[in-house]
Amino acid sequence: MAKRHYIPVTSDVPGVSDSLKALIRKVIRTALAAEGMALPCEVDVLLTDDEAIHQINKDMRDVDRATDVLSFPEFDLTPGELPEAEDADPGTGLIPLGDMVISMEHVAAQAREYGHSSRRELSYLVVHSVLHLLGYDHLDEGPQKRQMRSREEAILAELGITRED
Repeated sequence: MAKRHYIPVTSDVPGVSDSLKALIRKVIRTALAAEGMALPCEVDVLLTDDEAIHQINKDMRDVDRATDVLSFPEFDLTPGELPEAEDADPGTGLIPLGDMVISMEHVAAQAREYGHSSRRELSYLVVHSVLHLLGYDHLDEGPQKRQMRSREEAILAELGITRED
């Protein structure tokens, strides 16, 4: 049997159900497949609140504010470039793609702001983070951002998650 991706989802906030964790894992697996990442890898996910993500943002990025999602890639990739088998951890056989941290408070607030479900907002942030782990960025308002937005929408469409969701 082929090795599968390892996606531990931990939460330090109440109300995170097993079905929500399963959705996150499904979204990550779909995004990885859509980007051609067939080798078994690990993505660690932390679901937290605004206070905790604010502190992580301050400690890790020297940015003194809360945010919706933080991504900490293991590799310095460019879009379309993928880690290779030799990048795997010898102990686990998994490629450690990196970590994502999501503020569930921001998920709820942004879902209300944009007029869609928390499920859709969370799925969007997860896809967004996976793309960051795979080298995508949106620092400019031009081609990089358009490329990333295009991939996000394509992956969400593959999952059947629309803005109306």
